[in-house]
Order: sequence, then C-alpha cells, then structure tokens
Amino acid sequence: MAVDSKLRILVVDDEDDLRNILSDVLEKTGYEIKSASNGEEAINLLKKNRFDLTLLDIQMPNLNGIEVLKYIKQHFPATKSIMLTGYADLKHAMEAKEFGAVDFISKPYQLEEILSTIDRALKE
Repeated sequence: MAVDSKLRILVVDDEDDLRNILSDVLEKTGYEIKSASNGEEAINLLKKNRFDLTLLDIQMPNLNGIEVLKYIKQHFPATKSIMLTGYADLKHAMEAKEFGAVDFISKPYQLEEILSTIDRALKE
C-alpha cells in the first residue's frame, strides 16, 4: 500500500495570475497544491482537506487573509501559514504573527524566496 507523502499546500490569492504561477511552481517542486481565489473558497477547501501549509494573501475582498488565518488557527492548529501581501506594513505583520503566521512575504516576491520560506516553515 503506497502512502502519499507529498506535503499539501493551499494557495489563497485573489490575483489569478499570481495564484496560478505560484501553484504551478509549487506543484513542479513536488508539493500537492490546491488553490482558492478568496477567503470563503479557502475555508471550504480547509473543511474538506488537510493541509500542511497555507499561503494566504492578506488583502482579499469579503474574507481577508487574516480572517482565514484566525479560522485555521482555531480549527487546524497544526497547519502552518505564510502571509503574502502587497501592503507590507508593520501593522499587518504584527497582526499576522499574533494569529499564528509563521512568516510574512511582501509582493512582488521572488519565487526562490517563497520556496525557501516554505521549506523553513515546514521544518519548524
């Protein structure tokens, strides 16, 4: 019986191009990827799947990344989260850390930076 040992990552970003590129790169790197274009979609996926890590865009319409992060910490405390944002400011970073984010990456980001941050987060 084969055991699926691929690490599962949920990519949540309302910017289609960024979400698709990131998902493709992570899949090619060997992760199992699901993606969501908004917070509600992310929570629905979280209810049905187990994830090792989530990449959450902070600024999204309706349900933002911080709200999704709060949900994850409440219901799936073992799932790690890295916040992505085009609005790199201390307030968001502090808030994200307060609710359990393991790291914070500013857009535009380098793919190498994301991959090394994911690698580091999953080893913690």
